[in-house]
Amino acid sequence: MAKTDKTPSSEAHSGWGLLWVLIFFLAFSGNLIAGVLVAPTVVFISDKNRTSRLEVNNPGTTPQEVTVSFAYGLPVSDSFGNVSVVLQDSNITDPRSAVDWVKAFPRQIVIPPNGTQVIRFLASPPKDLPAAEYWARIVVRSKEGETTIPTSTEEGAITTKLNMIMQTAIMLKYRTGELSTEVALTKAEAQQTDSSVYVMVDLQNKGNASYVGVLTARLLDENKNEIARQQTDVAVYRELKRKIEFPTKTAGHYKIEVAVSTEGRTDIAPDDIIPGNKVFSTVDVQ
Repeated sequence: MAKTDKTPSSEAHSGWGLLWVLIFFLAFSGNLIAGVLVAPTVVFISDKNRTSRLEVNNPGTTPQEVTVSFAYGLPVSDSFGNVSVVLQDSNITDPRSAVDWVKAFPRQIVIPPNGTQVIRFLASPPKDLPAAEYWARIVVRSKEGETTIPTSTEEGAITTKLNMIMQTAIMLKYRTGELSTEVALTKAEAQQTDSSVYVMVDLQNKGNASYVGVLTARLLDENKNEIARQQTDVAVYRELKRKIEFPTKTAGHYKIEVAVSTEGRTDIAPDDIIPGNKVFSTVDVQ
């Protein structure tokens, strides 16, 4: 079964501290319904240390039933540069999947209000696994642990309590052997509309690990003066298309400089970044 998860696909900080991921705090009629926090937002395991951990925190006032499972899903993009993740929990054929040989302990818990539970992970990969980075998604689902049994009022109406199920899917990476990250900028096209100038960039991963870095675009006038600059985080597992847009209503002879690098990420611990190559291109706006 596959499911589309449209949460942001950028890699996030692997440390602890205040950098938590909110599964979904859902507000209804001004009231907070349900949700838990998890940290870190990327879990790393390696052939040197085949265990890791995740903390799940319940900041609410009611108990939360939490289940942990695994699925497979990489960031994919459409022709407009929109990125999403399709989760697959069965019939996984990708040889880079770690879903079948990573376990979580415990997998089902009830976390009291203001409580925290540690989830531990153990990787048991096949023997002679080729050097590469292998991937799985840790799917954390939560719902309120206490429900209201339907009751009838004097008027005959039935009242119930709705349990909202929240879900997030964070990346787990298993690393073994000598790893390399290399990205290729295979295509870059820039266009101008009535209200903006944008560049569409196609990236391809040439290494045996995910390329995690920063995409920078600079809008230049005909004299190469910088008019605007934008950055976006990228995580290239195989192929990825990204769009960067600059609002402008002034026609002109513009150029856009595009650069991609593994440097400049402030949301990931430096030890978890695999240094990679840099690519650079200048595109004329059509």
